[in-house]
Amino acid sequence: MKRNDLGLIFILILLLLPFFIFSDVYNFYFQFNKDHGLIMGFIKFALLSTLGESIGLRIKKGVYNEKGFGLFAKAIVWGFLGVSIVAAFSIFRNGTPAFLEYLGIQGSKLSLKEDFSGIKLLTAFSISFCMNLIFAPVMMTFHKITDTHIHKWNGALEAFIHPIQFGEILKGIDWKVQWGFVFARTIPLFWIPAHTLTFLLPEEFQVLFAALLSVFLGILLSIAILKTKK
Repeated sequence: MKRNDLGLIFILILLLLPFFIFSDVYNFYFQFNKDHGLIMGFIKFALLSTLGESIGLRIKKGVYNEKGFGLFAKAIVWGFLGVSIVAAFSIFRNGTPAFLEYLGIQGSKLSLKEDFSGIKLLTAFSISFCMNLIFAPVMMTFHKITDTHIHKWNGALEAFIHPIQFGEILKGIDWKVQWGFVFARTIPLFWIPAHTLTFLLPEEFQVLFAALLSVFLGILLSIAILKTKK
């Protein structure tokens, strides 16, 4: 373990410890998260999802940041993606149970607020299934486009003042990877099961758990890439 690894662990402990020691800190977080969900969505994904990418870089190259990586630019993009994810959670968490009841599956609307049951599991799975088939591919493709744009400008914040060449970037995407791996594998094998668990959690923890999942996935993908190179 290198010094920068210990430094990261120390920073994470320093940030998280007050939530466990001081109840006022946790209560403030809980209330602010309830009152300002979009702002907290921005913060959570800007921090945690960028951390996931940074840890992935550490696994692949031994460093948490490098020239051209665009740490701060990525954080800004992840923040706005976090806002869209909060919106998607609200839309699918409320819309999918209504559709299930339209199909004749009674109790779906109330099931997420009740104790664990078969109908609650079915509802959580249905929300995850619909969200990951309808919203996730669009979000993932947009993230790929913005990531490519950031790398084009060597990770500089300057990238945000230049228009994104959507058409050119879309033509340059490796769709065998984007479709065959990102969509066809990570969505059914990781995201749908993982977000089924997400929607079984209390509502106030769902976005935070989703952001933590992106950290976990970043680590798994980096390990998988290393194994394929051996």
